[in-house]
Amino acid sequence: MTLLSVSIDAPPQAWPRVSDLPRFAKRHPSVLVGGGMLALVTIMAIFAPVYAGNPMNMDPFGTLKPPSSGMWFGTDGLGRDVFARTVFGARLSLMVGAMVVACASLSGLLIGVLAGYSRSFDSIIMRVMDGLMSIPTILLAMALVSLAGSGLGILVVAITIPQIPSTARLVRSVVLSVRELPYVEAAVCGGAHVPKVLWRHILPNTIPALMVQSANICADAILIEAGLSFLGAGVSPEIPSLGNMISGSRLYLGIAPMTVFAPGIWLAVTVLGVNLLGDGLRDLFDPRLKRRR
Repeated sequence: MTLLSVSIDAPPQAWPRVSDLPRFAKRHPSVLVGGGMLALVTIMAIFAPVYAGNPMNMDPFGTLKPPSSGMWFGTDGLGRDVFARTVFGARLSLMVGAMVVACASLSGLLIGVLAGYSRSFDSIIMRVMDGLMSIPTILLAMALVSLAGSGLGILVVAITIPQIPSTARLVRSVVLSVRELPYVEAAVCGGAHVPKVLWRHILPNTIPALMVQSANICADAILIEAGLSFLGAGVSPEIPSLGNMISGSRLYLGIAPMTVFAPGIWLAVTVLGVNLLGDGLRDLFDPRLKRRR
């Protein structure tokens, strides 16, 4: 009886200790760089209304001005402050990325756990996920936006749906391996109910993989939102977005390059920070890399 209770109460997965974080950051400086870049962009985006000007204000007599102390990135073809529009565009990108991560992670978690733990639903659910994965992400998002119209909510849904299959397959693979572990089988043999097994033993093991996947989803969502806005299928053109800023200013690249470079560099820095942070999370939670170290 003692052995059985020990097996049932076995920890799901060893999480990294707080004391390991300084040593890990020293071995992986890219994590500090990525986290710092993402933190800087996020803080600037959150407090944009405090220090940045109104991104909607137009000055017909001040179009395509070069960068100055008053307007760091100059003005665009309608006389709007490029710096203010870039910061507010990054705010929209981060908002879309966070909303897509929340929706796709929760949906993929529920679908993956159901498919991985219930053999009767596995084949049906996975065939539906395979069908969604066969459609190119950008085309599916553009089709949904074209059918339902533009708007932030529609844009989030259009980007979330293509992200669910990969998340569900990842969670399913984790569940398939975890449900065969001795302490999970001991819990089932000991009479534990399915919800308790899922909550205490299955779900905690999916969180590390889901955290790494969330970083990838966030980077993809930011890029897809920028691509859709660049093609005119994202938010309304008057709303600051990094994608529609690049699209609307590409004609002025020769005479006002900052109107294109500023949102492009901001987009690259944001995505790079998310990717570096995701790589660090993967190294932190991967037990095989720990054993090598």
